[in-house]
Amino acid sequence: MTELLEKLRDSALEAIARARESSALEDIRVKYLGKKGELTAILKQMGALPPDLRPVMGSLANTVRDAIEGALSGRVAALGKADAAARLERERIDVTLPAKAIPRGSVHPMSAVFAELEDIFTSMGFSVESGPDVEYAYVNFTALNMKHTHPARDARDTFYVDLPGIEGEGCILRTQTSGAQIRTMLASKPPIRMVCPGRVFRCDEIDATHSPMFHQFEGLVVDRGINMGHLKSTLEHFASAVFGPETRLRFRPHHFPYTEPSAEVDVSCYVCGGTGCRVCKGEGWIELLGCGMVHPAVLRGCGIDPGVYTGFAFGFGIDRITMVKHGIDDMRLLFENDVRFLKQFS
Repeated sequence: MTELLEKLRDSALEAIARARESSALEDIRVKYLGKKGELTAILKQMGALPPDLRPVMGSLANTVRDAIEGALSGRVAALGKADAAARLERERIDVTLPAKAIPRGSVHPMSAVFAELEDIFTSMGFSVESGPDVEYAYVNFTALNMKHTHPARDARDTFYVDLPGIEGEGCILRTQTSGAQIRTMLASKPPIRMVCPGRVFRCDEIDATHSPMFHQFEGLVVDRGINMGHLKSTLEHFASAVFGPETRLRFRPHHFPYTEPSAEVDVSCYVCGGTGCRVCKGEGWIELLGCGMVHPAVLRGCGIDPGVYTGFAFGFGIDRITMVKHGIDDMRLLFENDVRFLKQFS
């Protein structure tokens, strides 16, 4: 048995020395030290030995086992170092090579226009206010002098919300940011100079120029002696800052329940300068916004004496401003998050 153990040890150590892969070492371990390995087979023969020789053979067997396990551990470590060195050689990196360019993101065109508009009006002394997306119907309609029979209040045009309202009226998803003007006039005393950007909601089908959710930017000024001249100069400064100093405005009479007199404003085409082209459909003008002097009934409803104070208000779609500014002909592009489209604004 001594000869068998020594022969097994020498054979195992020789096999370990010849191994070139970690998987081969595992096969050697199983062959010699496994439950059905050669060392186990020899140890099963110890029962036939005289009792006084069993401890001697057991000690020798443990010595053989330790020698094999030690050789395996040493060879595993050696092969690991060799593998690591070979891998480092294969994966060597030239640190002097230029790094891969990481694509940079960009501000969404809508967000950029939001920020630009706020900068323009805050530079003129306007404060930026906000209002809730879920608004009281009274604030969104009645306080703005819109009668209960006004078609905009129909459920086919407005999203109604099952929440308690005020003044016997319910709640809606706001159809305009004008409600923030009402809230500001109720909470503040003149002089007031504020703008309110935000989301609004209407029951519109989705197409190239309509969406059930879009964005508005409205402004309000209330003070002593405010007139249409102040409104006109404010909008001219705004249009010049957004579309360029050569931009011209055209005011057309219109009707809004909350302003009197009221007007719609067109801007000279940013492409052709007013001579007529595909963008402006040959007219030379692009419809931009609505505005007017705040209706006395609106001022009075907010606790402001229209005999002392006057004011003007205006409002436009930020989506439309973005489309006009960048020559975008389909509103859906602003909401689809197509990277190919957004890359143009990086």
